[in-house]
Formats: sequence, C-alpha cells, structure tokens
Amino acid sequence: MKLHPIEAGNFKLDGGAMFGVVPKSLWTRTNPADSNNMIDIAARCLLIENGNRLTLIDTGMGNKQSDKFFGYYFPWGDYSLDSSLKKAGFHRDDVTDVFMTHLHFDHCGGSVQWNKDKTGYEPAFKNAKFWSNKNHWDWATNPNRREKASFLKENILPMQESGQLNFINSATSSISEENNTHDFLANTPLDFGTFFADGHTEKQMLPVIQYKGKKLVFMADLLPTTGHLPLPFVMGYDTRPLLTMPEKEKFLNAAADNNYYLFLEHDAHNEIITVKHTEKGVRLDQTYTFDELFN
Repeated sequence: MKLHPIEAGNFKLDGGAMFGVVPKSLWTRTNPADSNNMIDIAARCLLIENGNRLTLIDTGMGNKQSDKFFGYYFPWGDYSLDSSLKKAGFHRDDVTDVFMTHLHFDHCGGSVQWNKDKTGYEPAFKNAKFWSNKNHWDWATNPNRREKASFLKENILPMQESGQLNFINSATSSISEENNTHDFLANTPLDFGTFFADGHTEKQMLPVIQYKGKKLVFMADLLPTTGHLPLPFVMGYDTRPLLTMPEKEKFLNAAADNNYYLFLEHDAHNEIITVKHTEKGVRLDQTYTFDELFN
C-alpha cells in the first residue's frame, strides 16, 4: 500500500461560521482572519494505492460551478485535483474507487463534471465506483433547510444516474454512543475501516488506515483544523453541535490514548497532527508534513 496526499484546491471560509459561538479573539490565535474575516481552508484529499485498487477519499469542490459561486469562497493557490493526481503519477481515469466522507459540496464537488457540450453532468471518474452510505445519501438527497445549500443535486445525483453509486453498510451506532473507544471502528469493502459521526451531518464517515505501522485517521469535518481541538470550538455548519462535542471528546481521548495520526482535510497549514492529554483536555502534541512522517 502507498498513500498520496492530494491537494484539490485551497479556498477561504468565514471564520465566524467555522467556529460558531467561539469569540473571534480566541479562534484567531490559531486561524488568523483577513480583512473580510475569512480564514485559510484546504481541500486535502487522500489517494490510496493498493494493488489493482486506487481509491480517492473526497474530491474537493471541483470546477463546474459558476464564477458567482466561487466568488463566495475566494480560491487561492495553485493546487488542483488533476495536477495533484498527475504529481502522484496518475490520471483520474486510473481511479477505481471514490470514497466520500459526506456529500457537502466541498467534499464531493469534484466527483462530477460537465459533459462535453455542457448540456448536463457526468461522473468525473468514469472507471470508479462511488461510495457513500444509505443513511447519509437519503439525508443528502432530501436535505433539511439548514444544509440545502451544501447538498447540491448536480454534485450528487449523477453518481446514481450513472449506475456507479455503491453503499457502505451504515453503523448501527456512532462514536459518541460507544462505551469502548476501540469498538467504534466499522469495516468497509475497501482498504480501510471507518468511524461514523453524526454531529456535523448524518453518518459522516472517517476513514481509518493502517499504514507503515501507524493508524492514520482522515478527519473530514469532525476536526477541520488544529484550531478546533477544544471541545466547544464547533463549526456553525454542524447540524447537531451538542452531539459533535461528545463525538470529539470520545474520539480525541482515543486518539491521545492510542497515538492516532490525524490527517486534516481542511487545515491549510498543518497536514497531520498527534494529540495528547493535558489539564485543559486533549490538545495538540506534534505536527507533521506527510513527507516527514512517511517518506
């Protein structure tokens, strides 16, 4: 097995939305804002090369949306999904599986593209199976008003219409409901297990990968950045913030106890971190680049 970080493109989001009720004077210590109150955000995906299988975890925003749409998110930097795949030695047609942690546009938008004459949409990975879970799919295709702007039908429905959509069995319980921190890992048909979490959105999936003697967890939106380590630092985007906190607490305690390596999808300046127990709760221990840790 070989892993490749895939940078799908940086953007910016409102710092207040990213930290909910936490005062700006606190969250700017770790996530400084620009003059528009926007903070740096990454769309850091992960490619798993294992035998004949090439699995991409999340796909970023993609590029099919309008200039008006992207004007809300201030794209910056030179990263793109295609250039990052090329750097790793691959093309999107080589990808056999696309695993989506959840179906918010910044995690799955790159899974679907315009067709050649821009009359409709088609899967951006023509040879891949797309993986979600039934609970989350139903949640995303019948969205509540709070999340409707994040679940864009053009990002989602073409996966099903193409016949390429597959479901992973949903866990009967999620992180916060388990008593034993070793028991909330569910198996998948792919090369990794997954944690299910419901605070951000229904049945978000966090891949857990055994790699070179380390347990690497793809954090998606349970822990967007290092600045979100304190339990009350919860995104305004979370549908169940009071559930996010016990999920984070359970997971971060397990991460500190068992030396998990946390792969951060949205932290533009920190790729991988470890955490430790302190008097204030679980906090940052070490930061690593992927190359420092694995190459």
